[in-house]
Amino acid sequence: MNNKSDYKNVYVFAEQRGGVVQSVALELIGKARDLADALGEKVVAILAGYNVEPLIQTLFEYGADEVVVTDHPELKDYVTEEYAQAVSQIIDAVRPNIVLFGATTIGRDLAPRLSARLATGLTADCTKLEISEDKQLMMTRPAFGGNLMATIMCTEHRPQMSTVRPGVMPKRDPEPGRTGSIVRFETKFDHSKIKVRLIEEIKEEKNKVDISEAKILVSGGRGVGCKEGFAKLEELADVLGAQVSASRAMVDAGIMPHDRQVGQTGKTVRPDLYLALGISGAIQHLAGMEESDYIVAVNKDKFAPIFSVSDVGIVGDVNKIVPLLTERLRKEMQK
Repeated sequence: MNNKSDYKNVYVFAEQRGGVVQSVALELIGKARDLADALGEKVVAILAGYNVEPLIQTLFEYGADEVVVTDHPELKDYVTEEYAQAVSQIIDAVRPNIVLFGATTIGRDLAPRLSARLATGLTADCTKLEISEDKQLMMTRPAFGGNLMATIMCTEHRPQMSTVRPGVMPKRDPEPGRTGSIVRFETKFDHSKIKVRLIEEIKEEKNKVDISEAKILVSGGRGVGCKEGFAKLEELADVLGAQVSASRAMVDAGIMPHDRQVGQTGKTVRPDLYLALGISGAIQHLAGMEESDYIVAVNKDKFAPIFSVSDVGIVGDVNKIVPLLTERLRKEMQK
């Protein structure tokens, strides 16, 4: 067991891709601010990459007091071993009390490796983070298929680490011109451990907005049922300037791609308006969208659990209601 009093401050892994700070990093800095204030500690961002100095100011504006940056050509693209070496060396040197990661493809790859190297715990996919009366981090996540919320604590080891999905924590409003201190860290790479090289990166062409960033979502479930049904949802989305998303059943059926899935095994979303069309509202789905500002549900079953979280509920056949709704909204928009 490490001496816990030596470990200070709340750190956030400031994930960046192609020179852009990922939204989840800014959400976590906002949450870290709350945790650090409760502990009387600082918020520190860990920034790793190549030519990433221009991103430091953004991290200060969203709430970081300090940024530890390691800038190296070997960190230009995310490769597991190089990043694991860089971030574990920083953590060893600075001794954080808490480290937060986004539960992205990168965060989910990096955080478990770091927890193994640092011999500490990691709680994945947290939905709530709080400080207890005795200054421990309480990490809450769904358990048993989302039927129960478990609060986990890492009492014996430091740092206390968790991953949080994008869209779960609200971002703070940035304070333009806010500054802090910068620590430049020199990573010493052990090349004997680096077994993988990135040869080339091929980006898939996507014109769609990430559903976790969308302001309006038109979401379809089993009641929509088929590709033709989703074509009707696309028409409605076009009228509203929205994105189309889906429940797990539709992704499992191969009708929608996984990056459009809302729920515990998909993405957590909090749009201004969420249209739940033909979605019964299993607890795993609700976990991914119940924070939406305004929820409109359409379902044939008047006892569907989705109605318990919706602001407006319509009992009826989604395949009849959607075209009528699209037509009516189109007329309203033209006015």
